[in-house]
Amino acid sequence: MGSTLAGWLQALALVGALALCYRPLGDYIARLLTTAKHLKVERGLYKVIGVDGDADQRWPVYLRSVLAFSAVSILFLYGLIRLQTYLLLNLGVPQMASHQAWNTAISFVTNTNWQSYSGESAMGHLVQMAGLAVQNFVSAAVGIAVVAALIRGFTRNRTDRVGNFWVDLTRIVLRLLLPLAIVFALVLVANGVVQNFHGFHDVATLGGGTQSIPGGPVASQEVIKELGTNGGGFYNANSAHPFENPNGFTNALEIFLLLVIPFALPRAFGRMVGDNRQGYAIVAVMGLFWVASAALITFAEAQHSGTALNAAGAAMEGKEQRLGIAASGLFAASTTLTSTGAVNSFHDSFTPFGGGLTIFNMMLGEIAPGGTGSGLYGMLILAIVAVFVAGLMVGRTPEYLGKKLGGREMKFASLYILTTPSIVLIGAGIAMALPGERAGMLNSGPHGFSEVLYAFTSAANNNGSAFAGITVNTEWYDTALGLAMVFGRFLPMVFVLALAGSLAQQQPVPATPGTLPTHKPLFVGLLSGVVLIVVGLTYFPALALGPIAEGLH
Repeated sequence: MGSTLAGWLQALALVGALALCYRPLGDYIARLLTTAKHLKVERGLYKVIGVDGDADQRWPVYLRSVLAFSAVSILFLYGLIRLQTYLLLNLGVPQMASHQAWNTAISFVTNTNWQSYSGESAMGHLVQMAGLAVQNFVSAAVGIAVVAALIRGFTRNRTDRVGNFWVDLTRIVLRLLLPLAIVFALVLVANGVVQNFHGFHDVATLGGGTQSIPGGPVASQEVIKELGTNGGGFYNANSAHPFENPNGFTNALEIFLLLVIPFALPRAFGRMVGDNRQGYAIVAVMGLFWVASAALITFAEAQHSGTALNAAGAAMEGKEQRLGIAASGLFAASTTLTSTGAVNSFHDSFTPFGGGLTIFNMMLGEIAPGGTGSGLYGMLILAIVAVFVAGLMVGRTPEYLGKKLGGREMKFASLYILTTPSIVLIGAGIAMALPGERAGMLNSGPHGFSEVLYAFTSAANNNGSAFAGITVNTEWYDTALGLAMVFGRFLPMVFVLALAGSLAQQQPVPATPGTLPTHKPLFVGLLSGVVLIVVGLTYFPALALGPIAEGLH
């Protein structure tokens, strides 16, 4: 079987698996976010932390809960990393510098999982399990909780309550993420992913030398790394390492895991608003962008002009022979269209247009299907903008799901859209203006600029992957990228929750013949156009200086 045919079959199998999970998983998520019943273990946790599980919060209180929980998580993880040399299972790794520990703590709490270090040589097993893996669970749950609050803004009327953050967080972790992680961790272990407490073992190589092979609790972290669209790898090679991703089956499974919850959330949205057709429209737009991106990246990497690439049959630099172009392109599209950041090949080695598409995927806001929760609330913000644009065309006040979109709502939506591009472009601009930071680029010209642009795009969109051709373990980059992660994660959440509160206070308006149907193909096309024009074109000048210039050259 040729690699091209194998790639198509893998993509079709993946689409089939996601389609089978769309309805049952989406319905289950909707039930756990709406039921009034608490599990016994949940009631015990509420009592310990002093939370009334039956009391809803106003949006400012919900927001303060999100920010307070995240701030405490950053402080705890920072302390754990700085003190790991005194902890059990530290493997004798040296103490991490303060600026790098700050960057790492923020990275995992914001669901970015950017790594300016090599996981196997910088982290002990206890920090990997009690620090990084725990944040993989709760940071993913925070994203789903925020989108749940936004959906409640559409479903509730004349109230200032959008839910209870602590209840949402607890249910999502205990009822959704933890059960799925346990099941699929066992599947990964059964297929060769490492799970032990071994340290470093010296083995003899075929060349007569020795090599230190690190073990560790890899499968338990690998599964939530993908399932929660986190991305930080146990090993520096990430999902290209055979201990994290041993074979073609685990590669396909990991792609499935990072897509399954984001693609199921539109179904939960449709159930919660009482119209499943709304979920179908949203997932259709997500699916169109995902399929187009995977096809274009794979096509770009299959081109082989030049002697070396003709001999290899494709642009194989930075890719593994055991996975090939199709599996690498599919993984790259999926990981950059979500906020996962895991990689099974090195994007820095992609062709100019292939690498440029991975940047563009993140610039779209990672909405196809996006991160756990963050992808859906990003798409809903753009749906609001699309409805507003349609309202301007026909000269009537726009409405979405029975809620009027006035000046207040559009201000929140506009601020959401402007936040991330501002962080990316300002951050990349400052980095290119500083001679010392330009020296960190391993390549000159457009490709070097693409490395810097990728870094800030990845940080601000909470992706975490990198072009890897840039030295970022410096005080300036650790600090600047850390700030980009914080602002890129929490400023949009402020606007989302404020919008949720504004919508929840409204009285619903009945649909009229002039109301735009938001469940039909016309709206799918309109929303797709808004995504490309409103978001995509914002970055065109920067892309023209980087991957487009390199590709044309």
